[in-house]
Amino acid sequence: MKPIEKENVQATLERFINKDVYIHIETTNGAYASHFNDKAYNVGAYVRNATVRFTQAKIVGDGNVYRVGLKMEKGWIYAEGLTDWVIHEEEKLLLAGHDREGRLMVSLQISETPFDY
Repeated sequence: MKPIEKENVQATLERFINKDVYIHIETTNGAYASHFNDKAYNVGAYVRNATVRFTQAKIVGDGNVYRVGLKMEKGWIYAEGLTDWVIHEEEKLLLAGHDREGRLMVSLQISETPFDY
């Protein structure tokens, strides 16, 4: 993965507008929280291969950390804290947010084909 290039990510997001796509979205602090602080809570969310159609996509951020929002007919999907991106298998957009130690904190992936399990 490489640091997010806002204009390139925006152009890639727009390729998926008004198409049925598969979404993977994940947030976690996993064992990181309780590993270092036994009073901390582990939190996370995980959705894989949900089919959605969005009509608008936008990336915003300050040059280091970004948020991507996908507007659907009846709501929004958004991921915040994204730092890195890559096009995988020439078709899948993978976005991730890593902490200072390189650990995964958030992931948003979009594809016209299902993600492997």
